[in-house]
Amino acid sequence: MVMTALITVIAAYLIGSINFAVIFAKAFLKKDVRELGSGNAGTTNVMRNAGFLPGALTFVCDALKGFAATYMGKLIFNYIAETSGDIWAEGIYGAYICGLACMLGHVFPVFFQFKGGKGVATSVGIFAVCSPWAIIIGLTVFAVILIISKIVSLSSLIATVTVVVCSVIFSDESASLLPQVILSVLMGVIVVLKHKENIKRLLSGTESKIGKGRK
Repeated sequence: MVMTALITVIAAYLIGSINFAVIFAKAFLKKDVRELGSGNAGTTNVMRNAGFLPGALTFVCDALKGFAATYMGKLIFNYIAETSGDIWAEGIYGAYICGLACMLGHVFPVFFQFKGGKGVATSVGIFAVCSPWAIIIGLTVFAVILIISKIVSLSSLIATVTVVVCSVIFSDESASLLPQVILSVLMGVIVVLKHKENIKRLLSGTESKIGKGRK
């Protein structure tokens, strides 16, 4: 059963390593998005350089891979728990562990020289499984901040913190809280760390807004 869990986590990482920003940018532009604009292999950079359609496809597919990997973890860990009675194999733990593995795959994709995105779109799919209410509130906060500030990175950072906090508030009561908190915070930390350059530009007032170039 431990081997089954390990294989599931590895599979989640490999699913996360499928970087749709690189795939769609190459399909539409015949270029590597990591060599364009901000250099990030994510939705915003694809949208700015390749257009709305490839950007939207990137977001949807990144979110779907997060959902698929996380839901797979939940199902398989549930199966392990039911057949073996192992406490560590609660479905919600499998969801969070595989979600984290998927995010690590997105950020450090084995198929793309370990240079991936920031994990925002992928986390939408991950938390849709781990904590649906948290992601609903987080997406709402993202939309409100984006409308007010016109800054994607600021909206993403505030939404990330919101999702992590809400995932604790709306945690699965059938399992221990601590593992859920630790795994949720770890994913939030990854997203924030990947935004370190954006944070520097936000503090200096040079971060770009929607429809405008960077100062």
